[in-house]
Amino acid sequence: MSEPKHPPAAPSATGWETVGTSVQGRPIRALTVGRGARKVLFIGGIHGDEPEGSVTTTELPAAFEAAGLAESVTLTILEDANPDGRAVGARGNAKGVDVNRNFPAKNFDTADPSSGGQPASEPEARAIIQTVDRIGPALILVAHSWAGRQFINFDGPAREIAERFSEASGLLVEESSSFAPTPGSLGSYFGRDRGIAVLTIEVLKGSDPRAVWDRLRPALLRVIGG
Repeated sequence: MSEPKHPPAAPSATGWETVGTSVQGRPIRALTVGRGARKVLFIGGIHGDEPEGSVTTTELPAAFEAAGLAESVTLTILEDANPDGRAVGARGNAKGVDVNRNFPAKNFDTADPSSGGQPASEPEARAIIQTVDRIGPALILVAHSWAGRQFINFDGPAREIAERFSEASGLLVEESSSFAPTPGSLGSYFGRDRGIAVLTIEVLKGSDPRAVWDRLRPALLRVIGG
């Protein structure tokens, strides 16, 4: 039998892989979908008491494929950056450190007990840094929630992306430095210091994760596609 003229395309998804482990040894997993030149990273959660993005994390790979983005975008989904906190519904990791204050940003606050004392002291933060360094994303999206209000905020060269996300989701746009200090945050480090576009998606705390996905789906696919 002769060889086919055109070999079949490589599978779009590579399967879940462990990219790090938490303080208590839980796996921090990532899934890569697509094979395009544009690189995007989606993080399903970093605070353990903010599970509103869980359904989004589960549903996003299939929606990405169905939207026909696999040829133009390589999407990496980091399932949960703080599995120890998620297991007990706590904001910080097993040591009580806020992973989103542990990045080696210029504004890192050594005096803040929640920061961990030293930049990148926590394995969860290191797993994210290593993942970003490995894939080199043009855009990082992070799922969060906020008590009493919801919005999309941004760091780095992401204002236009945030506005497009806002148009598709109805979430108002806020620059992260305008509403709260964020020393040692993911946005401070990757967005402001390293110049990567970062969107932090703040949905209403306590929202049904399925409803969150239904609302955010068009906006996510729009900005992931570029």
